[in-house]
Amino acid sequence: MSITPVSPTSLELPGEVARVVELLFDRKALEVTLLDLRGISTATDWFVIAGGTSDTHVSAIADHVVDEMKKEGARPINIEGAREGRWVLVDYFDFVVHVFHPAAREFYQLERLWGDAPTHVLEATVSA
Repeated sequence: MSITPVSPTSLELPGEVARVVELLFDRKALEVTLLDLRGISTATDWFVIAGGTSDTHVSAIADHVVDEMKKEGARPINIEGAREGRWVLVDYFDFVVHVFHPAAREFYQLERLWGDAPTHVLEATVSA
């Protein structure tokens, strides 16, 4: 696991995953983490995990990702938890976006559950 935050541009990511990471940072998502599940899971290749500061923030982050990805032609196959705002799961098949309220993230501990996956803590890329 990369403990030191890395720039998403330093990783070879599929275009849609890289775009989702940008969109998460657009809405000030916290602790954006990428789990590479290729070769570990047959359900999906990537988990993109992020946090919000409140239920409203979590919902706003997830809504922004869904709205902007739709504009680019990527529609999720499923969205769960959007109404509650504690944990919003957005499934794009090849990758799944998880946006958590801090208490829910601590409770579910996806990074620990999938501890055998290569994990990268990401930092926002600063534009020049």
